[in-house]
Amino acid sequence: MEPTQSYPDAAHSDPVRMGWMQGSPPPPDKTILYEDGSFLRFPQTRWSYSHMRQFGPTVEVQRGAGPLAVFPRNEQTDLDALTVTLRDGRRVTWQDALELGYTDGVVVLHRGAIVYERYFGAGGEHRAHIAFSVTKSLVGTLAALLADERLLDTAAPVTHYVPELARSAWGDASVRQVMDMTVGVDCSEDYTDPGAGVYDMLRAAGAIPAPPGFAGPHTLCDYLRHVPKLGAHGEAFAYRTVNTEVLGWILRRVSGVSLAQLLSERIWQKLGAEHDAYLSVDRAGTELGGSGLSATLRDLARFGEMIRQKGTFNGRQILPHTVVDDIERGADAGHFARAKIYSHNLPRASYRNMWWVTHNAHGAFTARGVHGQAIWIDPKAEMVVARFGSHHLAANIYLDPTLLPMYEAMAEHLLG
Repeated sequence: MEPTQSYPDAAHSDPVRMGWMQGSPPPPDKTILYEDGSFLRFPQTRWSYSHMRQFGPTVEVQRGAGPLAVFPRNEQTDLDALTVTLRDGRRVTWQDALELGYTDGVVVLHRGAIVYERYFGAGGEHRAHIAFSVTKSLVGTLAALLADERLLDTAAPVTHYVPELARSAWGDASVRQVMDMTVGVDCSEDYTDPGAGVYDMLRAAGAIPAPPGFAGPHTLCDYLRHVPKLGAHGEAFAYRTVNTEVLGWILRRVSGVSLAQLLSERIWQKLGAEHDAYLSVDRAGTELGGSGLSATLRDLARFGEMIRQKGTFNGRQILPHTVVDDIERGADAGHFARAKIYSHNLPRASYRNMWWVTHNAHGAFTARGVHGQAIWIDPKAEMVVARFGSHHLAANIYLDPTLLPMYEAMAEHLLG
């Protein structure tokens, strides 16, 4: 059930209007800190999500010294008035829907050209914003790439690559089960529960402050070693961020380099990205592959357009088309359907290589993260939407009734 607490709307929670972190120094009632957790409280998040590097250590995902891949522009001035029919039957404009979703920035590509680009609040075209679980899809794509090159065996047990996990939930799981999140693991992803396992993981990684006297693990890898199994593997989709952290560990072992270097060399530099991206790291310098990417919006759009074009972008084949084909085909929809909390909004979907595959009439698939982060790819409409947001609710089950109709309405308009 959606939380019933009342929150200020997008206009009244605008971080510039509210004066967060303005002044030298900002007044105490307008200061946002890591230590007291205020950087993760709404409405402060409307500022902090565009400044996450100020609240914890990061490592660069370097763009390299290559030339910038510039998008052509074919901006359409009438898109703000586009009609969007929300899941509850309300008819609003595209601009209204952006406000309902607490949008920080959005870029729409059609056939590789920018047709719409807007930023709000603390967002900006050169401002890196936290992508949260969109990060998972980049990590999953890297894993699919190494599997396509036969450097990674997806049928192999996790312990073939990371024997340190032998006594954990992944002790008898396969790499494929990790990549498609069908591992039976006892680590709740309920964002409304302060005691959920996902928060224990984030405390261990230093991504959120630990309470006084915290006696738990103090690194990500130490935490993963002790996560217990819950249920059988390979039977049902169970969305758990810890799976992506395990996959990141596997990728570091297989490649012999850090996750940041792997992402830089195999994707970011080849995209002709506009800016370096950043990955949050734990106390030992281990990247948070499940939620830690901060990047600019157009660079996420570049990645999405490369995926839409079957791995081709910036005049080069960055990924084999077989990697993208495998994502688009999806996985066992029956596994996904058993996770009823997600299948309500995505009734025909599946989850493959850490991408959400809708199996809708347009063959759309998406990378998405809490509070409204997304890359939405619609092959039929030849459209990519990259979006940043700072909605007060975390889980996409609450945001989908607004955001999914937005993407679908834009696709139909561009097709028309």
